[in-house]
Amino acid sequence: MTDDAELDELVRSAQAGDQAALGDLLTRLRPRVMQRCARLLPHQQDAEEAAQDALLAISSNIGSYSGRGSFLGWVTVITSNSARGTYRSLKRRGETTGAVAVPESADPRTTSVIAGTRLDLLESLNELERRHPALLEPFVLRDLGSLPYDEIAELTDAPLGTVKDRIHQARKFMRERLRLQLEAEL
Repeated sequence: MTDDAELDELVRSAQAGDQAALGDLLTRLRPRVMQRCARLLPHQQDAEEAAQDALLAISSNIGSYSGRGSFLGWVTVITSNSARGTYRSLKRRGETTGAVAVPESADPRTTSVIAGTRLDLLESLNELERRHPALLEPFVLRDLGSLPYDEIAELTDAPLGTVKDRIHQARKFMRERLRLQLEAEL
């Protein structure tokens, strides 16, 4: 049995209420979820918190996975949303207590190719969601989740041309936003 077939079988069993299958599924997903969270959040503790939240959400919502698009694409959306939620929570806590919740300058261990820091990327994603919510999910699935366009179209229930346009518009927004952030830091 291939890895994909095994994963599909675990998903079906977990959806049917098999707790052992759900446990196996979550164990199998944990490294992938942790890696995705660590790509977005600069501190290990924060990434672990987001990963736990994502795994809990996957566990709680496994029954809502409809089979439309890939299961791993569905996991990508949940995981990215969890990492962004953890970041927003940390930022709010820092603002409330007056403590610096996030580092101000770029750390080479957390530097991203497309952003000065992962935090720049998270701030830009939050702004994208606020200004253009329809662009966020396709962008996250393609540029952070590396899913193919046709699968994103299936997951988002949008025509392929619409998906490509949304990703194009989101990339344009993100480039400009990240450029402005970089200029402000200089």
